[in-house]
Amino acid sequence: MSTTSLPAVLPGPGSTDYARYMRTDELLSLQRGPTERAHPDELLFQVVHQASELWFKLIHDDLARALHHIDADQPGAADILIQRAAWSLRLVTEQLHILRHLHPARFAAFRGALGNGSGFESPGWKHLRDATTELDIAFSRMLASLDLTPVDLHRGEPSDPLYRLAETLVSLDEQIALWRTEHYTVATRIIGHGVLGTRNTPVDSLTRLISHRRFPTLWEARTELTESSPRGRQSRQGPQ
Repeated sequence: MSTTSLPAVLPGPGSTDYARYMRTDELLSLQRGPTERAHPDELLFQVVHQASELWFKLIHDDLARALHHIDADQPGAADILIQRAAWSLRLVTEQLHILRHLHPARFAAFRGALGNGSGFESPGWKHLRDATTELDIAFSRMLASLDLTPVDLHRGEPSDPLYRLAETLVSLDEQIALWRTEHYTVATRIIGHGVLGTRNTPVDSLTRLISHRRFPTLWEARTELTESSPRGRQSRQGPQ
């Protein structure tokens, strides 16, 4: 069986069409070289964060496309894209696990190379927050146009495309909370509690963001349903 490579036909740098299409020469040159690193583990830190930005780029694109489908009254098409975005965010979260193998003393050796850089400045994370805000507004507008509330969806059929979309938005919100939890856990494992991050922000302030909801009315609907149930009314009245 021949292993001879076919000649590259695509334009651009690189010896193969794979390299030219994926732009691997450029991609693999974006990390600090061995002589530039303050510590060899700096490569691990940089690769994880650069890979996260690529995933966030895909997530933002999927959510932007989903927004167009919601505006076009196509909840099923939006649902599929938001499900994929949630799975992509799950992969971003899972890759953070490898940073548990970054020894605190080794991170301290190159922490100064980050300058004032911080995860708070991640463009991908900012785009994700902006996209979820726009989705929340668009979905609320869609329900209002149909004279529906999130509670109405929960009292309807689970097969309703609007209900399924609402649940997918909640799943995305859950995944965001899981990413924040993992981010906080890894940060404290590496630099500890009660210390300042690279932007002089207390690392423990990350805990306040974990419970923040991107789609608050969808969560409030659950509370309203519980409180309106016979058992919920009884618990509000207290012991007799």
